Amino acid sequence: MEFTPIRPIEPLWDSLSAKPAEQAKDPARSLFAAVFQSAIDNVRETNQVQVDLEYQLATGQIDNPAEVNLAASKASTAAILLMEMRNKAIDTYNELMRISL
Repeated sequence: MEFTPIRPIEPLWDSLSAKPAEQAKDPARSLFAAVFQSAIDNVRETNQVQVDLEYQLATGQIDNPAEVNLAASKASTAAILLMEMRNKAIDTYNELMRISL
């Protein structure tokens, strides 16, 4: 029986900049990185929409002020979701580290 060595933990941003050929070798790693990158992009997008709508409200360019509240709720929910995903990933990692073989 042949064992492969365990690779050291790498930061998420290094795995995102990896070449596509390298990501194809380990599909689970690229899926994990893609899910977190998608959540990060969602937080950035919703936050940018919120900032744009707040600017439009402050300058009197917006017709419906309720859109600002909706955008703020979306941005808050996206950030909370990202934090919860991070917390669950850390909890899972800690549980795996507690396993003794």
